[in-house]
Amino acid sequence: MFLIFINDMDCGITNWLLKFTDDAKLSGKVQSDLDIISLQEDLQRLFDWAKEWQMEFNIDKCKVMHIGNSNKNLKYIWRRKLEKVQEEKDLGVLITNDLKASSQCVQACNKANRVLGMIYRTINYKTKDVLLRLYKSCVCPHVEYCTPVWSPCYQKDKLLIERVQHRFTRMIPCFCKLTYGERLEHLGLWSLEGRQHRADIIEVFKMAKGWSAIPLESMFELSTTKNLRGHTLKLVKYRSTLEVRCNFLTERLINRWNSLDQQALDVDSVNCFKKNHLHRLRNTRMGFFVD
Repeated sequence: MFLIFINDMDCGITNWLLKFTDDAKLSGKVQSDLDIISLQEDLQRLFDWAKEWQMEFNIDKCKVMHIGNSNKNLKYIWRRKLEKVQEEKDLGVLITNDLKASSQCVQACNKANRVLGMIYRTINYKTKDVLLRLYKSCVCPHVEYCTPVWSPCYQKDKLLIERVQHRFTRMIPCFCKLTYGERLEHLGLWSLEGRQHRADIIEVFKMAKGWSAIPLESMFELSTTKNLRGHTLKLVKYRSTLEVRCNFLTERLINRWNSLDQQALDVDSVNCFKKNHLHRLRNTRMGFFVD
């Protein structure tokens, strides 16, 4: 009923408005004075809608984030000047104005390490099976949540994330003297970096099959070249000079996706794609899931 009630919130809005439960995000590209006026008018429309339907926004939680080196950092008004922030949490992910993932990596590692500490202090029966089940169910969700959005690109961030799994594997009795690679092999685990790249491919596979709310064409451009070997859903890769863009999902995934074979994309379920093809790639093509 609440979703039906707010369904007309974006009527008359000219910029991009995203709604999720009781959150709303208004975004737009500002390159001229007309863009500034358009964004301010959309804010006024939202204010008028909230007043008409007695669904007031919490102004204290309404923030402005300016993104881009050439951004003019203008002030926007909604009953009062909205607070400017450089970092804000959105659906559990920390978004910064430089679009880098370092803050999110620190947050994810802190949460995961707290859970690991709790497991170590409270679980006395520390067998491999018990600890592995607890790790997968209680720790992994913190370091793997929504990684296609914030997957780390800097080496320091990758090492920070991977250190969580290092710590877990050393908690298991008799594993301390083994190398990290040997511990992962005994436990049947992927490296966290490999899991992140795996999550990227799975997400795009869902888009390609139409099993995601995000259409593939909205983020990628399909290649029109038909005389190339491989599958029929090859993606176009553009040259990019910005470091942030080079490490975004639409850029970092292209080479791995285009190197898949047609058999992998012809499967009719995500589980089959994971088990029969991604695991085979990991075992047969050394370094496929590692930068």
